[in-house]
Formats: sequence, structure tokens, C-alpha cells
Amino acid sequence: MAFRSNLNRIATRLYSSKAADEFRLIEFSEKYLGYRKARFTEKLEIVDSNKFEAFPIYRATTTDGEFVDPSQDPNFSKDIALKMYHDMTTLNTMDKILYDSQRQGRISFYMTNFGEEANHIGSAAALEPEDLIYGQYREAGVLMWRGFPLEQFMNQCYGNSKDWGKGKQMPVHYGSEKHNFVTISSPLTTQMPQAVGSAYAFKRDGSGRIVCVYFGDGAASEGDAHAAFNFAATLKCPVIFFCRNNGYAISTPTTEQYAGDGIAGKGPGYGLHTIRCDGNDLFAVYNATKEARKLASQNIPVLIEAMTYRGGHHSTSDDATAYRSKEEVEKWQANDSPIYRFRRYLEKKGWWNDEEEKAWNSEIRKKILKAFNDAEKVKFAPIDELFTDVYAEVPPHLKRQNEELTAHLKKYGKEYPLDRFE
Repeated sequence: MAFRSNLNRIATRLYSSKAADEFRLIEFSEKYLGYRKARFTEKLEIVDSNKFEAFPIYRATTTDGEFVDPSQDPNFSKDIALKMYHDMTTLNTMDKILYDSQRQGRISFYMTNFGEEANHIGSAAALEPEDLIYGQYREAGVLMWRGFPLEQFMNQCYGNSKDWGKGKQMPVHYGSEKHNFVTISSPLTTQMPQAVGSAYAFKRDGSGRIVCVYFGDGAASEGDAHAAFNFAATLKCPVIFFCRNNGYAISTPTTEQYAGDGIAGKGPGYGLHTIRCDGNDLFAVYNATKEARKLASQNIPVLIEAMTYRGGHHSTSDDATAYRSKEEVEKWQANDSPIYRFRRYLEKKGWWNDEEEKAWNSEIRKKILKAFNDAEKVKFAPIDELFTDVYAEVPPHLKRQNEELTAHLKKYGKEYPLDRFE
């Protein structure tokens, strides 16, 4: 009897222990792990992140413009496909002209988009016109796709009186309410938590709009990026995080920026739906963004890491030859140019040929040069504009500064090029 009684007590304790363990497992999973299911294990093992397989890179076409899997072809119409190619090559030609103009001292600063054209056009084409865009500073092609005029690109870079921003931003810091593109701000990564805030507002107002925020691989190392990821996931915001991983944060290569699986590897840790795609493949970028938008419209935030290569210097203030070889750049341009890749697709469809290429290059160069030369002749905004557009009503201290500047110019105006201002 005593033996049987001891067995009963042991069985009861085991049952109670298992029940307690089950309770603790449920509590851990529901209370601490975001409702993900974990298990207990008696194997003491510290996880080695290097043993996890890296995120695959989704592609649709080869570097020669051939579909690997025909089912991945979105079947663009000829008109849409040609607009894509026209915008990519227009951006490329504009970059060459404005980069040279900065070197000639005609504008103060510029950033090219060489090598990233498919990122811009592929993603922009997959979004809806009413979707709000937050750019970093290398997304000119997104604006171009949405119809931002060539004249405005030029006016903005000159900062003249016809610039919609009234010349109050440094060059390439575009913005347009008409095109749902928030004005770019220089400080790195500030746009990411702002984008999540806008997305949360869209969720609350039920408008059905989403936000797409662009950022570089370097920006992903800033604290604001992690705050944005976390807020988007926990608040379930309709936002797409679009990372242009172009290999360098100015002079710092990605291999020195972070350990682990790039940017995409961060996504699951924050609870974000995530995809890594070939950023030099316009079709891969388009398909990934299109699918991401479907999810975002259901209040499921998505992280896209587009793997590409920055073909030019970081900016006109940078000399990339100091930290990478000429051979490296030439190798990328020769083997994986987004423009060449898409052109090969068009040629195989019978939608493009050498004669059309030559005629188009001549035509678009003339249009860009005309817009450039016209912008160069436009005067700057009146000097009084320096004190407007920050407050609804100009405060006393700015009025006083304006008066002081007016008095100074009245006395020393001949020392300044006032004839260049309206």
C-alpha cells in the first residue's frame, strides 16, 4: 500500500510538472514571443547565426534579359515597357549632364543614380499614384516615372525662382505634393519613422493608401531604422520599406557595416514580411513591389532589400576611386547593367532596335539640354523669401533679421550679385 501510494504521489507530481511546463510554454509564447510557438529543449545550444541559410535573391530574368521562369513575366504592354525604358535612359542621360555641369561649377552639388535605374522604375511602376513616397536622396527615377517635369529637376538643382521648393533645398532634394513625394531631407534615416507615422495615419483614416519609404544600406545601420521597423510591425502599418543595397554607404562597404544576413535578415526579427530581390532586374523589382503592395494594403508591413550596385561616386563631394578600384566598377557595368538587361528584353520582343536607340538618345539629350539651359537663365527668388515658409506668421525675430539684412544690402549691395535675384 505504501509503495502504491508513493507511485501515486510521483505520478501526481509528474502530471503537475508537465501541466506547469505546458502552462509556462503557452505563457512564454503568447505573452513574450508575439504569439509564436516555441518549444522547450534539454539541449544546451547557443545559436550560431552563421549556420542559418541567407535569404535567397529573387530574380525573374538573366543578365541577358531572358525569363528564367516564364510565369514570372508580368506581361507589360508595349507602351508601358517603352515608358520604363525611356525613363531609365532619360534618368541616365540627365545624370551625365548634371554631373558634368557640377564639375563645370554651374550647379553646386549632384548625386547620380548610375546602376540603380531598375530599382527606381520597377518599384515606382508597381505602386499606385496616390501612394505616398518618402525618398532618401537617390530616387529621382521614382519622381520621373510619376511625371515630375524635366524642367523642375533642373530648376531644383539650380535653386532658381521657378523651383517649386523656392530654392530652399540643396540640389537633388526634390519634393512634390502633386506627385505624392515628400521633400527629401539630408539627415540620414529621418524619413523612416516619419513614413511609418504617415502609414499609421492612412490606416486610421481608412483611405486605402500605403507608404513606400526608400533608404540605403547605410541608413539601415542608423537607430531610426530599427525604431521604424518596430513601430511598423507592432502597429501593423501599411508601409513598404524599400532598401537599396548598392554595396556602399559612401565609402563604407557593406561587409564593414554589419554582421549577419544583410538587411533582409533583420526583417523576421522585427515581424516584417521580407523579400530580397535582384535590384538590377526590373521585373524582379516590379514583381516584388507589386506583391508587397498587396500585403501593405492589408496592413501588413513589408521589407524589400534590392541588391544592386552604385555605379557612380556617392556624390560630387566623393571620390570613389579612393576606396574601390576602377576594375570593380567596370566589371559590374559590363556584366549587370539594368538598362542593358531591359533593353535586351525589348529587343527580343521586337519593340526596340539600334536605330530607335540612336534616335531616342539624340532626342532626349536635346530635351534635357534645353531644360538645363532654360533653368540656368532663371533668376533666384527675391531675397525676402529667405524668411518665409517656416511659420504661418513671420515671428518678430525673423522680421528683425529681415530688416537688418535689408539695411545691410542697402549699404553694401554693390558687393553682392543682386542682379541675379528677382
